[in-house]
Amino acid sequence: MMLIEESQLPDTALPVAALKRHLRLGSGFAEDDLQDVVLGSFLRAALAAVEARTGKALLVRNFVWTLGAWRDRDGVVLPVAPVQALISLRLTDREGVAQLIDLGDYRLEKDAHAPRLRPPGGLLPVIPAGGSAELRFAAGYAPQFDGLPPDLAQAVLLLAAHYYDYRAETALGQGCMPFGVTSLIARYRPLRVGFGS
Repeated sequence: MMLIEESQLPDTALPVAALKRHLRLGSGFAEDDLQDVVLGSFLRAALAAVEARTGKALLVRNFVWTLGAWRDRDGVVLPVAPVQALISLRLTDREGVAQLIDLGDYRLEKDAHAPRLRPPGGLLPVIPAGGSAELRFAAGYAPQFDGLPPDLAQAVLLLAAHYYDYRAETALGQGCMPFGVTSLIARYRPLRVGFGS
């Protein structure tokens, strides 16, 4: 199983101005944009960290999910949420011959944590032995940062500011995330149910 982000976020989608306001950086100077590249890199890192912790795509973009077998042919849980639209499903055999499956009969069962691809009353198509299924879909909360749920947007800004403030610190432990960020994203984290959870 492999999940690939097909469309990268353009620099214009990053809320650099909002981070500058959050950091209370000076403005009105000739070199106002001097730190934009650095701030953009911290925003990308913060977005990636929040997405990794929550299993959610924040800003809408396209993904391709490739797998060799369905876990459940009655309906498969997609690896990231929230899914906005299904784009295509292609089956490929071991020789590389591809067959495009009509998604018109399939439905997307939207869910905050576990969206599913559901077949039309039967089963998902059989993946050829030694072959793969490739599902393309669009996922994310909003196309622009301003459309994110306020708590997720605040978590990204807090984490980017944390990265900015501690950019020279090497003593922080791996996976260090400020408490405020952790509490803001807590309700978006995947639910774990069962023994050993």
